[in-house]
Amino acid sequence: MEVCIDSVLSAINAEKGGAARLELCANLSEGGTTPTTGMLKTIKKYVKIPVFVMLRPRGGDFLYSSEEIEVMKSELVDLKEAGADGFVFGCLNEDGTVDKQLCSKFLDLIRPLPATFHRAIDMTSDILQALDDVVDLGFQRVLTSGGSSSALEGLPMIQQMVERAGDRTCVMPGGGINSGNLNRILDGCGAKEFHGSARATLHSKMSYRKEGITMGAALCPPEFSVKVTDKDKVLQLVHQGHTHKR
Repeated sequence: MEVCIDSVLSAINAEKGGAARLELCANLSEGGTTPTTGMLKTIKKYVKIPVFVMLRPRGGDFLYSSEEIEVMKSELVDLKEAGADGFVFGCLNEDGTVDKQLCSKFLDLIRPLPATFHRAIDMTSDILQALDDVVDLGFQRVLTSGGSSSALEGLPMIQQMVERAGDRTCVMPGGGINSGNLNRILDGCGAKEFHGSARATLHSKMSYRKEGITMGAALCPPEFSVKVTDKDKVLQLVHQGHTHKR
């Protein structure tokens, strides 16, 4: 199980729960963006499992400007130097195809570390052709919900992707996976890895709470609670994955 996290506490809980790998992001409410080097360095002090880092300068689409690409390259270099064990990214062209030229340039900077093509693949115009492109580029792993809003909804396509990829790359289902649907997803697609957040609400320790004001803009999450990875939820999912009949 790979667990996506955005805090030190979530990283610690995920490892305690039995996660095999972490995907470190910022802004999970926007699908994940590039975290800070400070966050990566601190997490690496507390966990021993591999930490893959999201490389995404903003929320929204995966068509990046020259300025955004410059930012991504700079952050990649800094995060690699800070101890990242791998990277997670994806770049698309205007027509919804994989931007093979740009992805190749990033992969050159990432090597010899491994790379995962993230759920940008779910936004492509032809997901199976995109999978072939990603394999040819040399990505070790593809995170996907099968082109749907959740892995359960995209299960038929994920099965096709697993079969098409074979042993050329690892197709990893992700998107809305929980203890209630994990077995059905693994049964339905034959994947050997899966991705989830296993999050729970952690309430603030603030005794004084000013009401009627938030720090967010259009998206206003609760001011006095945060989402963190729950160790017991990870443990349950990992146990299900280990005992699942393949």
